[in-house]
Amino acid sequence: MSAPSILPGDNNMEKLASLCNLTYQQQVTWFINAYWEDFAEEKAEQFWLYAHKCNDLDIENHENGSALDELNAHRFLEHFDLTMTVREMRTKLRNTGAVEQNFRFKNVPVSHMLIGLHDIDWNYLVNASQGSNKEELEKAEALLNEVSAAFDEAKARAEEAKAALAAAKSAEAAAKARAEEAKAAAEQAKAKEASAHAAAEESKVAEASAHAAAEESKVKEAAAVAAQQELEAALAELKAQEDAYNQKTEDLKRKSEEGGIVSRNRAKNELAQHLGEDPLPLRRAKIDQEAAVRKAE
Repeated sequence: MSAPSILPGDNNMEKLASLCNLTYQQQVTWFINAYWEDFAEEKAEQFWLYAHKCNDLDIENHENGSALDELNAHRFLEHFDLTMTVREMRTKLRNTGAVEQNFRFKNVPVSHMLIGLHDIDWNYLVNASQGSNKEELEKAEALLNEVSAAFDEAKARAEEAKAALAAAKSAEAAAKARAEEAKAAAEQAKAKEASAHAAAEESKVAEASAHAAAEESKVKEAAAVAAQQELEAALAELKAQEDAYNQKTEDLKRKSEEGGIVSRNRAKNELAQHLGEDPLPLRRAKIDQEAAVRKAE
């Protein structure tokens, strides 16, 4: 929609208010028309960029908006490296009578910024003719629309590229995370394998030790059985020798008390000799028995 040829209002302040309610592009168009022959023709492209930037910053209304909030007004000025601050602009507007001294600014119309930046007479601005350069303005406006379309397309491509880059980074991060998980799992599996191997080796050592202990136990058991057998044999031999000794003693005692005097005396002498001597078989049987007892212990 093009800007109107005349601003509604009973006085210049009301006309300025009407101008500030137009869209960004309409306000810029009005400004360019007003100062086309003074300086706007040479800077028309710059002014169209102003309008486009306002559309971009106004995330709620875009091209249908008319004024920026204070934060975005600061961003607008910083984007174009303009040294004027929003506060300085408001001071100029109050000093020129464009707004009353107690006027409370809610938002910043692009017309206010243009008035402050170029120190123009706002009274002239709101009454300026809008018809002398219509053809040139339409060409410039058409060029702006082409540039804006190209800019929007480039911005869309940039957003797509940004999204693709973010997706690629996310995929890379996910792949890296999976690789780290796989590496950790491999290290854990390796550690478990090493632990299992160590446990198996320890089990082999324990098994070998148990086998050796069992063999040693068998040897000791066999030795104990042999010692017991040797002890039993020694006891049996000792008993046999004692029984033989005692039996001979009893026989000689009986003979010394029976029969004739000669046979009795001979038996007594033999008994005395028998009792007085240390019989070798009996002594040897006792020694063997004592040795067998020590072995069995």
